[in-house]
Amino acid sequence: MSIAKVTEVTASSTISFEDALKQGIARANKTLNNVEGAWIQEQKVVVRNGEVAEYRVNMKLTFVLED
Repeated sequence: MSIAKVTEVTASSTISFEDALKQGIARANKTLNNVEGAWIQEQKVVVRNGEVAEYRVNMKLTFVLED
């Protein structure tokens, strides 16, 4: 039987939402073992001088706990 835990992560990128997502998962993977999935809860942008300056994603990551 497996037991999973969910943790919330916020990541940002100046390139794209996809890049923010990838960076967030890569960083979480350094600390959390057995990351199995992610649910994108929210996306938003930071606007400066009328242009998108930063992409942000709030996600919930699921990881399986080790025995």
